[in-house]
Amino acid sequence: MQLLGSPLTTTYAHPRSTPTKFLPAISTMASSYKNRLPYYPLPQNFSLPWMPNTYYKTAAIKPTLAPFSQSSQGLTPSKMLPFVPNRTTLFNRYTPDDWYRSNLTNYKESETSRHNAESLRVDTSRMIQDKYQQTRKTQVESTKNLGKRVNDIEFWKSELCHELDEMIGETNALTDIKKRLERALAETEAPLQVAQECLLHREKRMGIDLVHDDVEKQLFTEVDVIRSCQERIQQSLDKAKAQLVSNRAAQHEVERDLANKQAAHRIDDKCHHLRNTSDGISYYRGVERVDATISVPESWAKFTDSNILRSQSERAASAKLRDNIENLLAVTANEMWHQFNKVNIAFTNRIAETADAKSKIQTHLAKTLQEIFQIEMNIEAIRKAIRDKGPPLKVAQTRLDERTRRPNMELCRDTAQLRLVNEIHEIDETIQSLQQRLRDAEDTLQMLVHAKSVLQHDLAVKANSLFIDQEKCMGMRKAFPSTARLVGYV
Repeated sequence: MQLLGSPLTTTYAHPRSTPTKFLPAISTMASSYKNRLPYYPLPQNFSLPWMPNTYYKTAAIKPTLAPFSQSSQGLTPSKMLPFVPNRTTLFNRYTPDDWYRSNLTNYKESETSRHNAESLRVDTSRMIQDKYQQTRKTQVESTKNLGKRVNDIEFWKSELCHELDEMIGETNALTDIKKRLERALAETEAPLQVAQECLLHREKRMGIDLVHDDVEKQLFTEVDVIRSCQERIQQSLDKAKAQLVSNRAAQHEVERDLANKQAAHRIDDKCHHLRNTSDGISYYRGVERVDATISVPESWAKFTDSNILRSQSERAASAKLRDNIENLLAVTANEMWHQFNKVNIAFTNRIAETADAKSKIQTHLAKTLQEIFQIEMNIEAIRKAIRDKGPPLKVAQTRLDERTRRPNMELCRDTAQLRLVNEIHEIDETIQSLQQRLRDAEDTLQMLVHAKSVLQHDLAVKANSLFIDQEKCMGMRKAFPSTARLVGYV
């Protein structure tokens, strides 16, 4: 191989043609055939200049005879002809024709070498230009594809950012309404406790006032209504908590996908802006044989689209749940307020009835007390009348006893005798009738006293009932949570 030239990174060589005939060395051509350096592949050094003569060593020209012929090939120096200093003793080895033919051969070989070198240079220049254009075109296409990829990532990034903002807003709204549910549920405890305490206080009514009246029925209904509202609020609260878990799971997937998109966008954007003159580029041998991909464009887009669809589905479910919760809070607040008003109306009517009954009892008691006083005066008058009949009876009986001492025939049943007897009978009958009337008056007094006791007891019962309903129960029911508190705003 004959060294022809070497650019920065490529060494070109052309095989040397073998001459058809060996000729003796000529002094004028000795420098072209003697002392040629052997071929050593030079290391690729980018610091060397673009000069072919850099890769050659200067050949020394020593015009010495070097006999070389077919007859001397394969002979050792000891078997070759001895050198004879006398030219008369030398014999001619070649003819002039051989000499001319050797020159022509060398000329043709040189011309062929130059022609081959020129063709190689032209082909090399064309190949270099073609490869440069091809490499440049490939790099432009790769840069264009990277730009498209960056645009695709930016599109999905914007979609993910929009969906993430919407999901964060929806999650915050659902969190707020969950807190409202918790506050509304806590606000129902006070009305429930008030209703239960009212029922317990009304158990302290006495006697006939322990009736299952409309107030008690409405109180039981109020307890049932409040507990029903609490159950529905608690169910909605559980649903809100479960929906928040789903929202946060979807949000986490979107955030993770967005973070991956941002990292991929940063990397691809860096790759898109890399140029041949950029810093940080280097060789990575065998990197083209490494395939670390786990998705294709279709599955890549479908993955992000699935995350967005899942987030949108969870947002729609969350928005629907919030609407249901809003309606539930309004309905429960209206139900509790409506029942609260019904209980208050029942209490007001019952208090009015009890107060009216108490007033009537007080009237009857006053009349009974007056009648007791009258009957007591009557009894005293009867007793005095009975006592007043004693002296006339004594007189009449004394007269009759004295007249029994009349002698013999003087014991006459005369008019006076008959009258005295009749007088005694009349006085006895009068005393008997007065005593009977006294017993009747005393019985009536006892009845009046019993009626007075009953009225007084009933009056105490009514007063106790009025105190329970009006003071204790209605006193507790003055403070009922407002609608804003029942729907959880406060």
